Amino acid sequence: AAACLHHAWNEGNDRFRNFMSFERHWLEEAGSEDSHGRAMWALGAVVGRTRQSSLRAWAAGLFEKALPATETFTSPRAWAFTILGLHEYLRKLEGDLLVDRIRIALAQRLFDLAATQSTDSWPWYEPILSYDNARLPQALILTGRWTCQPQLLDRGLQTLRWLVRQQTGHHDCFRPIGSNGFWPKDGEKALFDQQPLEATATVSACLEAHAATGDPFWLSEAMRAFEWFLGHNDLNLPLYDAATGGTHDGLHANRANRNQGAESTLSFLIALSEMKFRLNSMAAFHG
Repeated sequence: AAACLHHAWNEGNDRFRNFMSFERHWLEEAGSEDSHGRAMWALGAVVGRTRQSSLRAWAAGLFEKALPATETFTSPRAWAFTILGLHEYLRKLEGDLLVDRIRIALAQRLFDLAATQSTDSWPWYEPILSYDNARLPQALILTGRWTCQPQLLDRGLQTLRWLVRQQTGHHDCFRPIGSNGFWPKDGEKALFDQQPLEATATVSACLEAHAATGDPFWLSEAMRAFEWFLGHNDLNLPLYDAATGGTHDGLHANRANRNQGAESTLSFLIALSEMKFRLNSMAAFHG
């Protein structure tokens, strides 16, 4: 994964490329802002979590090269993904004032966007709910908590609470916004195809909300989203396949997607590890 990320870096324009042909030729000089934000997230996680000093040095060097471009981005998801990466980076290098400044600046952009775009009936950052929705409030919750800015934390909690109410289906199961059309404001909500990354994003955001507030509501919501993988969904079908160890790529209107791709499987494993870590931490604290 590190080699792939390193190869994707374009020294000519300080951006990550994203799409590659079957013949292993890059199809663009720069990928989307969102893909750059995800790359920052990955590099930040390496800096913050690896025990290998050489790997950390590589990740930190590439992270620093890629950081300036993020201040020019206009995509809210790119801001959110970058914030998550900046937070991971600061787990290890908390004295980096530039990184901290950019984290606060990007979070303020999200906060301002929510303030200008939201209404009483649509308290959201954009006029559409599309993909990886929970990452936007998660970024505000993280920043508000760790920089002692309650207005950011409160806005993140408010928008996440609204989102989880919208992500509710039959028998109170988790129902993410479907990727087959998403949900435009004043339009129809797409019920399918439901994607694993939405469940994982919601698990992560709700666990951050629980860590920030201690409110058991958020732990319950994280569990509800996680159980989507195990069959507590609109079709009562498990997305995680215990026989293969893989995870189906989505939930259609009448079946689970037959493919079990890397993104889906990793989504389940990330959600599983985060739930396990939080529950073990709580047990250790109380016991």
